Amino acid sequence: MVVNAAIQESVDVVGMSSLSAAHMHHMPRVVELLRERGADDKLILCGGVIPEEDVKELLEAGVHQVFTMGTPMAEITRAIKEWVAERDAREGA
Repeated sequence: MVVNAAIQESVDVVGMSSLSAAHMHHMPRVVELLRERGADDKLILCGGVIPEEDVKELLEAGVHQVFTMGTPMAEITRAIKEWVAERDAREGA
């Protein structure tokens, strides 16, 4: 599963793409499992075919950022770089 791989590989970012409307089931569960395993320090991103009305609920569930269809790759990359820079500044890295 995604959570096991994220922990095993010590990733900084967990990003999932949803093209089948499964995001409302899978993303909150991924966030929950990361929290349960003490790995809630990761940036959690979701993208794909996500209706605007689902974005707020995903954010409330713990997803950090949601990218809908057509989001430029540069915007996603910028969001990741900003998060990493902020984290490193907090941790004194």
